[in-house]
Amino acid sequence: MEGARLSLTGQVVIVTGGAKGIGRYAAGTFAAEGARLGLADVDASRLEQTAQELRAAGTEVHTVVADVTNEQDVSRMVDEVASHYGQIDVLLNNAGIVPHFNWGLPRWSPIREMDKDFWERVIRTNLGGTFLCTKHVLRHMRPRGAGHIINVYGGAGLTPPGGCAYMVSKDAIKTFTRFVAAEERDANVCIVVISPGAAIATEDAPEEARRRMPGPDFAGSRFVLAAQADMDLSGHLVTLQDGMLAIES
Repeated sequence: MEGARLSLTGQVVIVTGGAKGIGRYAAGTFAAEGARLGLADVDASRLEQTAQELRAAGTEVHTVVADVTNEQDVSRMVDEVASHYGQIDVLLNNAGIVPHFNWGLPRWSPIREMDKDFWERVIRTNLGGTFLCTKHVLRHMRPRGAGHIINVYGGAGLTPPGGCAYMVSKDAIKTFTRFVAAEERDANVCIVVISPGAAIATEDAPEEARRRMPGPDFAGSRFVLAAQADMDLSGHLVTLQDGMLAIES
């Protein structure tokens, strides 16, 4: 139940893509439960703006400007957060490129017209960023024998034209989660994949989209709950049912 969830007081949570949108919202939910935050994003100005908002509410925040497609950036980001706080308890792999078709924006090209560089940028950011951040955070979680990694899924109802690159990356993240969870089970690192629960209109969406679509707060407590998921959920796509996490069939 909602009221039965554990506190994250003192835990260190890294949120990639934390400057805005779902990442910004999730960071706020972690902060409300007492977590200390490591926020990472490529947008330095938006990152600092979000950090200042959280600090004003009493949250300890360490920011790192980093590109999740760059392994040197990712390694530096993870090590910097670990050095600053002395530990890493949770990673939310949120950073990604999203098509936002529901915002009324132009659709991405169908595969027959898609530029190879664009395809590779989507896969490199969404799937590759999840790989790199997971790889490097495990260097810190595995020796401690504990940790939670939350990967973000989405777009289950998205259909072509234009959705292929995004959905390939997200379906691959589900498979990635399953295999890495099996590899890390002996280290007591729980790895799950979860969606925000709906197509979301973030603060950057057109006003028309924000009027008819749910905002990031639709996700509710699901990221906080995923940060405390039991090992029996590790490797699975999970969803929120009656205030609790459950394996999505």
